Amino acid sequence: MLKVLDRFQGLFERLGADYKMMRLILQTKLTMDRRRVPTIFNQSNKKKQVDARGVEKDENNFNKSLWIYGLLGLLMVPFMLIGDSSMFQMSIVFSILMFMIMTSMISDFSSVLLDIRDKHIIGTKPITQKTVSLAKAVHVGIYLFFLTVSLTAAPLVTALIKHGVVFFLMFAAEIVLADMFIMVVTALVYMLILRFFDGEKLKDIINYVQIILSIAITVGYQLTVRSFDLVHLQTVFKPAWWQVFVPSVWFAAPFEWLLGDNGELHFVIFTGLAVFVPILSFALYMNLLPSFERSLMKLSHSGAAKKKQRGGLADGIGRILCKSPEERSFFRFASLMMRGEREFKLKVYPSLGFSFIFPFIFMLNSLRDGSWAELVESKWYLAIYMTMIIIPTVVMMLKYSGKHKAAWIYRTAPLQEVGPIFSGTLKAFLVRLYVPVYLLVSVAFLAIFGMRIAVDLAAVLLASAMYTALCFMWMKKVIPFSEPFGATGKGDGVTVLPLMLFIGVLVTLHFASLFIPFGNLIYAVLMLAANIAVWKLAFRRVKPSGQVS
Repeated sequence: MLKVLDRFQGLFERLGADYKMMRLILQTKLTMDRRRVPTIFNQSNKKKQVDARGVEKDENNFNKSLWIYGLLGLLMVPFMLIGDSSMFQMSIVFSILMFMIMTSMISDFSSVLLDIRDKHIIGTKPITQKTVSLAKAVHVGIYLFFLTVSLTAAPLVTALIKHGVVFFLMFAAEIVLADMFIMVVTALVYMLILRFFDGEKLKDIINYVQIILSIAITVGYQLTVRSFDLVHLQTVFKPAWWQVFVPSVWFAAPFEWLLGDNGELHFVIFTGLAVFVPILSFALYMNLLPSFERSLMKLSHSGAAKKKQRGGLADGIGRILCKSPEERSFFRFASLMMRGEREFKLKVYPSLGFSFIFPFIFMLNSLRDGSWAELVESKWYLAIYMTMIIIPTVVMMLKYSGKHKAAWIYRTAPLQEVGPIFSGTLKAFLVRLYVPVYLLVSVAFLAIFGMRIAVDLAAVLLASAMYTALCFMWMKKVIPFSEPFGATGKGDGVTVLPLMLFIGVLVTLHFASLFIPFGNLIYAVLMLAANIAVWKLAFRRVKPSGQVS
C-alpha cells in the first residue's frame, strides 16, 4: 500500500502534507493493524503460533479476517441471481453490505477514527496538523478499501457476469458512495455521543456494538435463509414516504431508473439521495473535523468518578440467597466483575443474546406447518428450555478474566474453605445474567400462551438453578476470574457437550409430566428438592485445581 501511495506523492504535497512524515506515520499505523485481533476472531480459541525458536509469530490478523469477510460476501450472491427485479435484488444486497461494513467499522476500526495518541505523541513533534489529518484519512481509506473489496468481490463478479459491464460499473460507483456515507455516519455518531457523554460512556457503547456484531454474524445466517420464505419471491415494490430514511433503497433505485427504464418520481428522488447525501455529508464531516478532533480529547480521561451504588434489587436477592457473609461478599464481587469488565462482557454477553433468540426460533418453526391458534394451545412453551444453553458456557467462562493477575487477592481473604467463592459467583451469575433474560422470555411466553404455563415457567427456573450446580460439579474447579482468556483449552467444548445433552433429558421429563394430573406441579416440587440436594452436595469440600499466583 505504501508503494501505491508513493505514486501519489505529488498530490499529497499539493494538499499541504509532508509526504515523508505522512508515510512514516502510516507505516507505523499499518504495522500496528497487523497485530490487532479483529472482533470476528474474538470467539476463537486458537492458540498462538510460535516458530522453531519458540518465538511467537507475527501474524497478520487483519488479512486473515478478510478471508472470513469474503465468505460472508457470498451471502449476497443468491440475491443477485433470484428474480428479475433489480430494485429487490440491490435493496437486499446493499442492506447486507452496509450492515456488515458499518458494524465492522464501529467494532474493529474505532481505534482509527478515535485515535488520540496523535495528540500525545505526534502532536509534540514539529509535524503539521494537515499531515496528521491526511494520514488518518488515508488510514481509514485503506481499511475501508480492503474490507469493502473482500465483501463485494463475489457480488461484483456476479454482477459483471449476469448483468454486464454497465451494471458492474454502477455497482462499483455506488459502493464507493456507500462507503463515504458509512464513514461519515459512523463519525457523526461518535461526535453526537462525545457531545453529551464522556469517554467512558463511549467505550461502553463500542463494547455493546461489538457484542451485537458477534450475535448478528451467527443469527444472520438464519435470517438470510428464512428471508426467502418471508418474501415468497414476490418482489413488487410499493413506494412509501418512510423509505427516504432507508439508505439501501436509495442505492437500489438507480438500477431501476437507469437500467430498468422506470422513470417514476420516487426512483428519481431515491437516486438523488444516493448520489448527493454521501457527498454533502462528507463535506459536512470535513467542516466539522476540527470540532471532532477537540471532542476526541474526552477519551483521554474517564470523566467524573462514579458514585458507588448501594443496595438494589439484585443485591437484595443476593442477601436472601447467600447464607454466610463470605458468600455474600463474593456474590457482590462477582456481580461487579460481570457488570464492569469489558473483555468478560465481550466474551460472555453474546451467549445471553443467543439464549433470548433461540426459544423463539424453535417455537416459531411450528408456524410453518400450523396456525397461530394451534401454537397457542400447544406445548411449544417448553422451548424456553433453550435459555439454558448459556449456562454451561458461562459457568466455564467464569474462570477467565482480563484482570487475572489480580487473582492474588483470593490469598488475602481469611477463608477456611473456598466453597463460598464458587457458590457466591454462581448465584451472582444466575441473578445478574441468567434470570433477567429468563424473565424477559417468560413475559413474552405468558403473553402468547397465557397464565396456564405459570407453574411450568417456575419449574423451568428451578431446573435452571439445579442445572447450574450440576454444570459446576461436572467441570474442573478453577477459582473464578483467575485465568487469562488466552488460556482457553481445546477440551472445553468436549466438556460442555454432555451438559447440553442433559437439557434434552430435562425437557423429556417435563414433557412426560404434562400427561398426568398435576404433573407440572409435581415436576416443580421435584426440581425444588433436587435444587436443595445438589447445591448442598456441589460445594462440600471443594478443592480447586491450579494455583492462584
